[in-house]
Amino acid sequence: METEFQDGKQEVIEAWYMDDSEEDQRLPHHRDPKEFIPLDKLSELGIISWRLNPDNWENDENLKKIREARGYSYMDICDVCPEKLPNYEIKIKNFFEEHLHTDEEIRYCLEGSVKKGGMIVLPAGMYHRFTLDNENYIKAMRLFVGEPVWTPYNRPHDHLPARKEYLDKLLKPEGQAVEAR
Repeated sequence: METEFQDGKQEVIEAWYMDDSEEDQRLPHHRDPKEFIPLDKLSELGIISWRLNPDNWENDENLKKIREARGYSYMDICDVCPEKLPNYEIKIKNFFEEHLHTDEEIRYCLEGSVKKGGMIVLPAGMYHRFTLDNENYIKAMRLFVGEPVWTPYNRPHDHLPARKEYLDKLLKPEGQAVEAR
């Protein structure tokens, strides 16, 4: 499933190394010179992504296939913008704190200036952050396996089993057993 629906993915998924600036988090924060992370490197880190059709998501057979194959039984739609998210400025500042989750984080961009049509899966235990650009808008689908669990654990939380399992997967060659501890 991870290798399907890849046409045009590079147009909707983009990652780069960030500078250390304290400026507004909605700015790109590129290093000088800009240093983008190739899609194959993101894949090595356990990140899965697809390009789907956000204009017809209700009837999208590809989305249905992904949900079935990965067990995403729960979904909701959220608008992240000042008009619809109470305490918007506080919440996006919190989202920007580097954190991890004990379950996968799955987001599908349906509208907004953030790359529309991109669906991304961040593995459990991977530190990450979220922000918007200066347009301050995204309509996103959130997907979950079972009931939604959306607890962020701000860095450092390296003691969590999800973090240890994530690191073990990165450090062990595929097919090699991971030692139980």
